[in-house]
Amino acid sequence: MIYSNTDFIPSEALPFSQACENNKQPILSVLQKELAETSHVLEVGSGTGQHSVYFAPRLAHLIWQTSDVRANHSAIHAWHNAYPASNLYAPLAFDLSSDPIPVNTDSQTPYDALFTANTLHIIAWSLVECLFALAGDTLPIGGKLIAYGPFNENGHYTSASNQQFDINLRQRDPKSGIRHKEDIVALASQHDLTLSNTYALPANNQILVFIKAD
Repeated sequence: MIYSNTDFIPSEALPFSQACENNKQPILSVLQKELAETSHVLEVGSGTGQHSVYFAPRLAHLIWQTSDVRANHSAIHAWHNAYPASNLYAPLAFDLSSDPIPVNTDSQTPYDALFTANTLHIIAWSLVECLFALAGDTLPIGGKLIAYGPFNENGHYTSASNQQFDINLRQRDPKSGIRHKEDIVALASQHDLTLSNTYALPANNQILVFIKAD
């Protein structure tokens, strides 16, 4: 069943991310444009599952496949149970440190887009490299990798708040941190992925859209 387009009110029993709640509508506005011709999306790092239950019914023309490490599956299942949608698929186990792109046995439609939000600054750079390598190997020509989050530009922070956020990230985990957009674009080019669009979003975040080249 697809629930209505009215905003849901999260139950206190559900795992909750305020960041997901804040950015879901701006991200959706971009996805509705960039995924208009897409049939099957793999969300890499679905986290709480909040994004998936908001996006899937509003992108009813495609399949939204969630994925994450197994430790996060209970949260994703909880959101899916509370807000089911016919095109929203239960999470597949996916650990960038060890796994290939997961195969969805419930559908014969290959992934023609990968989406990830608030992950590139959380995971180690080596895992960012793994993600782009897997995307380059898996996506068909014209397929898209769409990444949301904060990015530095021209070697500088785009805001004081991003600088403080980066300090906090690195104090918690020295392998994490806000990535330089130029480094991401260069990495993508190594895997036949070309930056096609950049969208400025609220709170000094961006969406980078990469397309698999011929």
